[in-house]
Amino acid sequence: MSDKKPFGTDLPPWPENDFSAFGEVEEVKLSRIQALTGGFMSRNWLSIPHVTHNDSIDTTALEDYRQKLRSQDNPVKISPLIFIAKALTHALKKFPKFNASLHVSGKTLTLKKYYHVGIAIDSPAGLLVGVVRDVDKKPITQVAEEIRELSTRAREKGLGMNDMTGGCMTISSLGGIGGTSFTPIINAPEVAILGVTKSEWVPTRGEGDNVVWKFKTPMSLSYDHRVINGADAARFLCFINELLAKPEALME
Repeated sequence: MSDKKPFGTDLPPWPENDFSAFGEVEEVKLSRIQALTGGFMSRNWLSIPHVTHNDSIDTTALEDYRQKLRSQDNPVKISPLIFIAKALTHALKKFPKFNASLHVSGKTLTLKKYYHVGIAIDSPAGLLVGVVRDVDKKPITQVAEEIRELSTRAREKGLGMNDMTGGCMTISSLGGIGGTSFTPIINAPEVAILGVTKSEWVPTRGEGDNVVWKFKTPMSLSYDHRVINGADAARFLCFINELLAKPEALME
């Protein structure tokens, strides 16, 4: 019988300080959702060997296409996130190891044949992940409406467990706030998560050394290195780049 201790049991205890000795303080309890999320995030970070692949995706055509849709007075606002969610389902079909879950034994991989996308939502009570089901089968306007409805409910009254389970891969978008990259923590039992930060116009070298402006969106793909290798991750984001270069093809 092995006398090895379980991982993490021999770590030093968490420091307990009387911070009031240094100045004025205020204690605020974490919300129930924050406490639960913190536990899950700690487990996922310690249990999954995370690697994050960063890339800058050319979304010039996507931005032009969105402006065209906006000029047509479409009743449903279609943000870049909606196109990214649709592109993600195509990428999951092409790279099935990303649409998988690793058994607790670490010896069996479950490949999923459905395409449900998790959307990280910043609610007043804490981070929630709402799941939009069968994104591959729905037109982009329906996906947009379902994400809007999930986000509204998450911020106003919360989400039920049925709204937050069954996801294949999660998107965490900070695009409306800022940043150039980050390391999103995988939402187990998923094996990858896609982070998106703020798009910006950047100068690139064109023909004849002319300056060409491109609209670039930074994306950060964290993946479970037990299942996915670096070359897979690079190809995955390259394929996302190809898909977003033809946004009209993602409408249905």
